[in-house]
Amino acid sequence: MAEDTNTPEDFKEPPTPQQRFGADLRAVRLGQKLTQKHLATATNYTVSYVSQIESGKFMPSKSFAEGCDTVFRTSGLFASMRDRLGEEDHPQNFMPYVNLERKASSVRSYSGMLIEGLFQTEEYAHAIFRSGHPTVPKETIEAKVAARVGRRKLLTQERPPAVWVVLHEASLHCHVGGREAMGRQLQYLLEWAERPGIDVQILPSSAGSAGIHMLPFSVLDFEQEPTVAYTDDPQGGRVYRRPATVGLCVQSYDRLRANALPLSKSLAFIDTVRRDYAS
Repeated sequence: MAEDTNTPEDFKEPPTPQQRFGADLRAVRLGQKLTQKHLATATNYTVSYVSQIESGKFMPSKSFAEGCDTVFRTSGLFASMRDRLGEEDHPQNFMPYVNLERKASSVRSYSGMLIEGLFQTEEYAHAIFRSGHPTVPKETIEAKVAARVGRRKLLTQERPPAVWVVLHEASLHCHVGGREAMGRQLQYLLEWAERPGIDVQILPSSAGSAGIHMLPFSVLDFEQEPTVAYTDDPQGGRVYRRPATVGLCVQSYDRLRANALPLSKSLAFIDTVRRDYAS
């Protein structure tokens, strides 16, 4: 009797969102008796690109997904699936916060060891995810990076929230991805911090114990809804709505901001550290 070489189901890696998209694309294409070459020509992409999408190796572009809907006459199905890809790669306990963040009128956040996710470069985010998930496939890491970078769409939407970020000085000195990567990351942070509606303050190490033991958290304000708070913790993040709990988060944020450097000095401080990385 031949040896069974199949991998037990419990030990198989679950398909990534990109792989599920690719499988659905292939199923519809074959169902309509179309070749990869036909789809490539109709969407103005290459056969190689279609093949890579169907195998789940690439994140499909928005224009490709819309082109598939035109070819298959699927009324926006693939465009909608493509938009959800990024959401699926956020941790499940983070999605309630992401959905609220898109509707907020203001976002106030604090981070101790890492640059706030909204302002992370792809290079920086990739280093974080690879370090935290050393055994997962490259495609999974790339999908997580795309999801994080995709959050920035809220900063360019028609009515973006006002954003105020307090970063502990330690986040500037933590060599995520190496010195050159950190130099590029801080340059990117400065570019965002110089835009209207975005403020960044640095909590210096000289502030002592202020913020040193605090986990990252955010406070979201809305035009017609009560303020909510979100905190990270080792067992997963959580959204808080109780006024007493939210009030404590607001007080903590106000104290952090009071201990932080003024806005202009904060940007100068970031630039000084950036230049140190470049030297």
